This record gives sequence, structure tokens and C-alpha cells, in this order.
Amino acid sequence: MPDFRLHIEYIARIIEAAGVLIIAVGAAIAMIKFVFALQQNKQRSYKLLRQDLGKAILLGLEILVAADIIATVVTEPTMERVLTLGLIVLIRTFLSLSLQVELEGKFPWQEEKYKS
Repeated sequence: MPDFRLHIEYIARIIEAAGVLIIAVGAAIAMIKFVFALQQNKQRSYKLLRQDLGKAILLGLEILVAADIIATVVTEPTMERVLTLGLIVLIRTFLSLSLQVELEGKFPWQEEKYKS
């Protein structure tokens, strides 16, 4: 059983690393796109930069939440650890929700507003 927990912990750490990597690479790509557009005298707005950054952060946060959920399998069920993990997941979920509202202008459960 200890081997099983160790393997799950490694998997959770790999998923966490992937989440961080996605945020870092996404931020770098967004900045590169913004800088190249400026160098070519193309109009690339700050708003598009924020959207690209927000999408990278949002995807990374979703993956980090998944890693936290997987990590709960191998933790000792003490109240302190459960509360800590719950708080981390709550904060990351709140950040994801606020980023999604900022990027799309609506909550995920709201219907799309059609333009006539």
C-alpha cells in the first residue's frame, strides 16, 4: 500500500508541475505575441494580451485543482490537512471563476447572449 500512495503522490506532483508549466509557457507566448505585434507596428491591444494571459492562467489553475484533488487520496485524513487542501482548492476555484467571468463577461452557467 505505501508504494501505491507514493505513485499517486508522484502523479499529483507531475500534474502540478504541468499546471505551473502551462501557466509559464502560456504567459511567455502571450508576451511574445504582444511584443512581435508591437515590433511589426500591428495593433495588438492590451485587452488581447490580458485575454491570452488569462486563458493560460485559467487552464493552469484547472490543472492545479485536479492535482490537489488527486493529492487528497494520499494525505492523512487529519482535520488540519483536509482544511488546508479545502482552502487551497477553494482559492484556486475562486480565481478560476473570476478569471472566466473577466474573460467571457458572464458566469459559466449563464446562457450566451445572442446579438441580433
